[in-house]
Amino acid sequence: MSSASALPVRAVRNVRIEAGGRDGSLRDIRIDEAGLITAVETATAAPVGPDEIDGRGLFALPGLVNTHAHIDKSWIGHPWQSYGGEGGTDGRIRHERARRDELGIPSLDITRRVLAEFVRFGTTALRTHVDVDLGLGVRGIEIVRDAVAEYDGAIQAEIVAFPQDGVLRRPGVVQLLNAAVEAGAEHIGGLDPASIDRDPVGQLDAIFALAAETGAGIDIHLHDPAELGAFQFDLILDRTEALGLVGRVNIAHGFAIAQVDAVRRRDLLQRMAALDVTMTTVAPLRLPQLPLREFDEAGVRFGFGTDGIRDLWSPYGTGDLLGIAWQYARASSLVRDEDLRRVVELATTAAAPFAGLSGNALAAGDRADVVLLDAENPMDALVRTPPRELVLGAGSVLYGA
Repeated sequence: MSSASALPVRAVRNVRIEAGGRDGSLRDIRIDEAGLITAVETATAAPVGPDEIDGRGLFALPGLVNTHAHIDKSWIGHPWQSYGGEGGTDGRIRHERARRDELGIPSLDITRRVLAEFVRFGTTALRTHVDVDLGLGVRGIEIVRDAVAEYDGAIQAEIVAFPQDGVLRRPGVVQLLNAAVEAGAEHIGGLDPASIDRDPVGQLDAIFALAAETGAGIDIHLHDPAELGAFQFDLILDRTEALGLVGRVNIAHGFAIAQVDAVRRRDLLQRMAALDVTMTTVAPLRLPQLPLREFDEAGVRFGFGTDGIRDLWSPYGTGDLLGIAWQYARASSLVRDEDLRRVVELATTAAAPFAGLSGNALAAGDRADVVLLDAENPMDALVRTPPRELVLGAGSVLYGA
């Protein structure tokens, strides 16, 4: 179903929920007119009403939360686009700049298509990076806001104003980031301060000062590896502490933290936990994954994201956030139930704050973001990633197989 045909629901009946116990008993999820869960109770034998859905014993997950997306740029809906241009971050930036106008990026139609794919796979909340540069201004933010608004509150989204082409090497970008916050972006982005701007202190000083002044959060792409990347972790943590931005800073990708030695990583994680600096990962292949146990033991929060899907950076990507969680678990060699269950939690309940949600646990008071699928339990859902049978956002039907 499209955003325009979202149908309000007052109950999802006869579903299985992990939090309700493992005895296989069925539950009814009650929903109010505001799209919030009012109760999760033992299923009754009463007939299913016209504004209720019979879950038919399917397994219910909370809505998936995509913590790192780029919904403003994709070639979904266009004929197949062959990979071209140069490799590396700067090479991909140049290639994207050369072709985006030809493909009409960004556009409302493209952003609609990306959101529809996300919803089809069960994403009901997201944090998306949106390009802000001298060629686009803040037009992409307006487009994304319009596309999200078509769901009439049934999906939740936060925007990161993303300076994909660098911050300092293009005069005027800092002012554009300020304009983006005024246009409604909740977070300010950054990109590889050392390797793109070649001035890590300058870039970080600029975006942290702007965040402190405007009240925005910070969500910075950091691809630089090993000790070069870890050095920038230090700079980010120093500024988070000095400016009192506790709980307002996220590092995306951050490959370095999985590449430095265990002692260096432990020290970084301890500082991150103290300042509530979070991370987001797209579970990249051929690179070491964020170590689950070390992050949990330190108390550092992280979430999963799809990154760009079918864009000028890569032809890969489907929009299935549960598939990214699967990739992370498989690449991390996670096999025990408690670890697999934790990975599902990171894709759903634990990721709620990344999209501005106070809760996402299929509990009373949470938004009624519900995904039904044919699975035995969360572990089975993760390792098989079965098709999503039904997706509700804030109590409205967004997709039904």
